Amino acid sequence: MNITQIKYVLTIAESSSMREAATKLFVSQPALSASIRELEDELGILIFERTNKGISLTDAGREFIMYAKKAVGQYEILEDRYLSKDGDKERFSVSTQHYNFAVKAFTRVIKKKDPCKFIFSIHETKTREVLEDVRSLKSEVGVISFSGSNEAVLKKLMKEYQLEFTPLMQRETYAYFWEGHEFAKRKEISLEELSSLPCVSFDQSDDSNFYLTEEAMADHTFDKMIKSDDRATSMEIIAELGGYSIGSGMLAGDDNVLKGLVSVKLKEEDPLMIGYITRKGSSLSVYGKAYIKELEKYKEL
Repeated sequence: MNITQIKYVLTIAESSSMREAATKLFVSQPALSASIRELEDELGILIFERTNKGISLTDAGREFIMYAKKAVGQYEILEDRYLSKDGDKERFSVSTQHYNFAVKAFTRVIKKKDPCKFIFSIHETKTREVLEDVRSLKSEVGVISFSGSNEAVLKKLMKEYQLEFTPLMQRETYAYFWEGHEFAKRKEISLEELSSLPCVSFDQSDDSNFYLTEEAMADHTFDKMIKSDDRATSMEIIAELGGYSIGSGMLAGDDNVLKGLVSVKLKEEDPLMIGYITRKGSSLSVYGKAYIKELEKYKEL
């Protein structure tokens, strides 16, 4: 088994056919099929089920994919760090849910440290990926949140992933409206009053990740739901359809994407606990330590 074969498997799993995968990989279909069969023989499992209708993952294949993604991710980190032409540059990476303060802390680290050469990364992404990134050390620090509805699931995953969570703040639940909306000047509102409006939610792209949402009220059934994976798109939908989204009420005035939104306190309570995660036992770089120092400036607990 080698890294090329593992990458082949991942590409095939993401394709509709062996032919499509071979095209993506720039190899012949017979060579690709032979490589996968050789890997299956070596492992003693069947990764793909072949039928006249195409290919699909077996149960053993789905389990293999889970480990394969982690292996390739680790390999790419090593490859980037030691084989890249940019090996002499400082590196630091953060993964975060959609919180503006996490981005501000990141930019302040760069301004204060001002390294001569560097490749820094900030991944504004989904809950599962924040956890996976810190677990695999793709990122040194992650910023996440959870509410009462998904606290148990998140804590279980953090324990399983060997992650430490440090709380920074707890925020009440708010509804976001576009300025000018009929509810925008209200001090408080209930979900019942909002039932006729579309709720715009950040899309986790997998129904199995229901309890990994970064928003409060995860267990509430909304009559009208629109999922979006882009903040600017979400804001446009809210403005055009007169809808709303649910958040922590933290609307940064200098965030151009969020300008035009107003927050109104929800009567229903599902407070968000917001904080950062690190990998247990890992040694933080000077940039990781500096980033946490910046995050701690927001600490309210």
